[in-house]
Amino acid sequence: MNFPENLRYTKDHEWVLLEGSTATVGITDFAQHELGDIVYVDITSNGKSLQADEIFGTVEAVKTVSDLFLPVSGTINEVNPELEASPDLVNSDPFGKGWMIKMTVNNTDDINGLMDAAAYKALVQ
Repeated sequence: MNFPENLRYTKDHEWVLLEGSTATVGITDFAQHELGDIVYVDITSNGKSLQADEIFGTVEAVKTVSDLFLPVSGTINEVNPELEASPDLVNSDPFGKGWMIKMTVNNTDDINGLMDAAAYKALVQ
């Protein structure tokens, strides 16, 4: 499994890449592996301001549906348009083309409260 060092992670298996005040969010390699083949990603929270740990969407795999939890408080500005036609990008490239949302973070210091790669790796292994 892959644990990119430049990302932060949540206990709910989301990853975050912070660039300025914009965060890109997706699910981890571990999460997509556990879910199996992703068949649908449903994110209807575009344009909404949400608090950390609120549900921003769901991901549907062949066997289950899982909620997606916002890692930090902020406003969702963009949903990955490629996931509608190709939800399998979450399986094939979870840290790249399989990203889910881009958001403006209310307080960038909140990112520091998330796990680094070593802590997340210890959680899942």
